[in-house]
Amino acid sequence: MSRFMRIIVFFDLPVTTSKERREYTRFRKFLLKDGYTMLQFSVYSRICNGQDNVQKHLRRLKQHIPPVEGAIRSMAITEKQYENMEILLGTKTIEEELGTDKVDFF
Repeated sequence: MSRFMRIIVFFDLPVTTSKERREYTRFRKFLLKDGYTMLQFSVYSRICNGQDNVQKHLRRLKQHIPPVEGAIRSMAITEKQYENMEILLGTKTIEEELGTDKVDFF
């Protein structure tokens, strides 16, 4: 049985120089192209169908780490854990509303 999971990516990349801004933009565009959606600035989430799919996307993520200083972290959690996230201020994103019902994830 497959289990839906989420990868959450948190990053803090410098944007002082034009090279840093280019690398930041390139990384952000990779995340969007790879199916991540923005939860907050520099926090992106992607749904995956099972642990194998999580590992595949973590490998892809590691291949696209920009060559600049900064910090990038990832965390894989179950869909149930993700659904238990409490929103303290703001509203759910469209992806959060749709959850695993969103058909274009697969």
